Amino acid sequence: MLARPIRAATPYAALLPMALTVIVAYLGTMAWTLRTSFTASRTFPSDKFIGMTQYERLFDNERWMLSLNNLALYGLLFILACLVIGFLLAVFIDQNVSGEGVLRTVFLYPYAMSFVATGLVWQWLLTPGTGIDGAIASMGFPDFVFDWIVDQDMAIYTIVIATVWQSAGLVMALMLAGLRGIDADIWKAARLDGIPTWRVYVSIIVPMLWPTVATVFLLLATSVVKLYDAVVAMTQGGPGTASEVPAKFIMDHLFLRSNIGLASAGAIMLLVPVVALLAPYAYARSRSGRERGRA
Repeated sequence: MLARPIRAATPYAALLPMALTVIVAYLGTMAWTLRTSFTASRTFPSDKFIGMTQYERLFDNERWMLSLNNLALYGLLFILACLVIGFLLAVFIDQNVSGEGVLRTVFLYPYAMSFVATGLVWQWLLTPGTGIDGAIASMGFPDFVFDWIVDQDMAIYTIVIATVWQSAGLVMALMLAGLRGIDADIWKAARLDGIPTWRVYVSIIVPMLWPTVATVFLLLATSVVKLYDAVVAMTQGGPGTASEVPAKFIMDHLFLRSNIGLASAGAIMLLVPVVALLAPYAYARSRSGRERGRA
């Protein structure tokens, strides 16, 4: 008699550690951060309630506004470049090229590296006088200069280059899985009808890949919001504050400037776009699950 209730409770018991982690480590810390953002906390947490003052200070801070502008520019270029390059790599590998396994590994390998390692590698490659700059100068082009990483107007683009190099392989792998899931009869019918290959991709294949594209976009967008490691490793937010991003602003105010309240307000504002991205996705997934259940 007791065996049946125990078997029924076993899956819930297995999920209990993860549930506690979510409740305590995620929801609990978010609630604490939200509460702290409404207080006058500085070096130590404070119970003095000051309402929206920290948020007003946050958006009056030029460095915070600059970080938002940098993040918007970075996000647009990063997501667009990853989607285009990843899709083209997936299409290339989907042609049953020789050495497909090796190519997949080569393209996907950068994603296995940490953002810190990627940042340090690209910092060396882009430092004037060494890396790319030094290599081309040694080939007989002494006047060649590639100093984007120390140029205030171009530094943010070097971070785009480094992170696209790291993440495009993941997009390729996901897109390739989507392409391999498309029925081969579609291609046979298109060839019989004499439809150009590019038109098949634009009019048929890409629309069929929208679920994959949505998943890829969500992954890339969340990585944009939490951008920090690559910036610290490559530019430290410089030159000056030219490549400042919100996550670095938050960490600096939390650990270097001893302003827990302002850092907490920044963290909550950084959480808003993540929730805005995840909520519709979660709703769509739950709705499609309910519809499949009715069917």
